[in-house]
Amino acid sequence: MSQHWVATTESGERHALDEVTEEIAHAPAVRQMVETIARHLALRPRFNDRLNARGAGSLVSVPYRYGSDDIDLDRTLEILSERPIPDDTDIIVRERIRSRRAVALMVDVSGSMRGAKTFIAAATVGALARDLIDDELAVVAFWKDAALVKSLTQAEPATQILDSILRIPAKGLTNVGFALAVGLAELGRSRASHRHGIVLTDSVHNAGPDPRLVATRFTRLDVLLEVDGEHDADLAADLAKIGHGEVLPIRHHRDVAPALNRIFAR
Repeated sequence: MSQHWVATTESGERHALDEVTEEIAHAPAVRQMVETIARHLALRPRFNDRLNARGAGSLVSVPYRYGSDDIDLDRTLEILSERPIPDDTDIIVRERIRSRRAVALMVDVSGSMRGAKTFIAAATVGALARDLIDDELAVVAFWKDAALVKSLTQAEPATQILDSILRIPAKGLTNVGFALAVGLAELGRSRASHRHGIVLTDSVHNAGPDPRLVATRFTRLDVLLEVDGEHDADLAADLAKIGHGEVLPIRHHRDVAPALNRIFAR
């Protein structure tokens, strides 16, 4: 059990994004670095390519598209019996079609997760926003309270999501449990068969009830644990274990892509 987290009786409050953002003057070099990371960092190989190559998803019969060579003989013979001169697309093959996913990314913006750690948030948002283009992505920023930066159904570029996060001033306390609750509620709006939570935090929970109570409600919850400074590895391990996920330590923004590749390779 973690020795660092603190449970309190106070509950978090969900804010509208425009209630918590301010015009904050970041150094030009910082903003340029953040935008560069978000624009250029993407996962390799891409999620969809990896899933197709490994045969993930439901097996369905589809017209031949110069990919699969696993012929559905019964369906093909039915079509050929009616067409003496068949086309390539009259051949029916079996392919794996990946189900649509919904991912909720919960980003810690409390006082302990600012400064250079903004680059890690940039890498995470940039990678997910670029590679989940065919899926649903929600982004939650949290401290003692939380704000929904991007809903599952909004179409926003990574740079716009990051701009919103950058305009949330550093907050003091950290309520991991409330962030998980907001992310879980957003996932509950999706009809996707795969619903997945990812939380980026140092796991120094010091406001609100025990976050492990919410973690039990996730089908899958992974923790990107920011370890360059004070952090609570024990609580992060508890959350991931309860959420059937993993803890991936993050020291630098370059650690994000390998960590996400590991998460989505499962």
